[in-house]
Amino acid sequence: MVYRNLGNTGLQVSEIGWGAEHMEGKPFETINAVLNTALDGGVNIIDVFMPQSEVRSNIGRAIGKRRKDVIIQGHIGAALNDDGQYLRTRATEKCGEFVEDFLTRFNTDYIDIGMVHFVDTEDDYKEAFDSPYIEYVQKLKKDGVIRYIGASTHSPATGIKMINTGIIDMVMFSINPVFDFAPGGNFFELMMKNDKLDRLEIDPVRADFYSLCAAKGIGISVMKPFGGGRLLDAEKSNLGSALTVEQCLSFALDRPAVSSVLAGAQTVREMQEALDYENATPEQRDYTTIMQNGLPFLGGKCMYCNHCLPCPQGVDIAAVTKYLDMAQVSDGDTVRAHYNALPTHGSDCIECGTCEKNCPFGISVTKNMKEAARMFGK
Repeated sequence: MVYRNLGNTGLQVSEIGWGAEHMEGKPFETINAVLNTALDGGVNIIDVFMPQSEVRSNIGRAIGKRRKDVIIQGHIGAALNDDGQYLRTRATEKCGEFVEDFLTRFNTDYIDIGMVHFVDTEDDYKEAFDSPYIEYVQKLKKDGVIRYIGASTHSPATGIKMINTGIIDMVMFSINPVFDFAPGGNFFELMMKNDKLDRLEIDPVRADFYSLCAAKGIGISVMKPFGGGRLLDAEKSNLGSALTVEQCLSFALDRPAVSSVLAGAQTVREMQEALDYENATPEQRDYTTIMQNGLPFLGGKCMYCNHCLPCPQGVDIAAVTKYLDMAQVSDGDTVRAHYNALPTHGSDCIECGTCEKNCPFGISVTKNMKEAARMFGK
């Protein structure tokens, strides 16, 4: 395993990390196997934003006596509402409850990196940085409850604003080839004419963000390197082609200031595929081949992150959308059975629009809910 400096923090992190987001609902045995495969392979950084008690307990139990081997990104502001749904909050009392819960379930007295959770829009920024919330986060650092302050964002412009406060020590940011290249304009013309990927144009705001991180010593941990798995699936990439795990990891690791790419592995096999990057050949890592195959485009595609919640009707939007997507490429009864077993369905959507305001990827959620209701009959 190759280790990189996490900016100016003094931490050395594995260039391949683990994003545990999709472990919610998985049994302890699966979580334990995936985590220990990662740690045995040299992974030493993981991200845990999920506030649900069972998944926190299972990950904490799996870490066990290996706590000193793990750098944990724990999110401050990821909580649950009264219905048990994910809720983003800046209320310090609520945040405090979930920080204490985190420490208890991980059997630890500190969080390596306390993440200012999910700050994308101007309103998000004001709620986080122009409020008692950020003072609470800074006090956690002063008291040693967290050792460093991080922040998670999908917006490079907001990332720049957060870095310029001088408060955060690192940032978690979504990086993959689709997200990085400027949409529209001369993108497809350049794609056809040029034979080197580095001659394509990175979105200028993202380029500025990377440059600022490098200049300020702000390390980046990467989320969404596989675009929620879509970049790896020829059926789901709109141009009929797919990238490899190695290409996606290599692309992200080549961006300035990137320290670690957090692979969202859900199985031992997926974790091992990410670890195999360390032994991949230059040819296997070469992402310039996407020029010949066509670049998959993810516009308007759900990443199943559930940042759109909470839903006033209690709909698990990510689950509904996932089964909808699966049904569009498979007619199996298993997909329908899983959908039917959900406590709420697409037909429960009241089109309030809250989810679409929360979604960091501009998904037409209400349209997806209608389509799921049509396809599955409820």
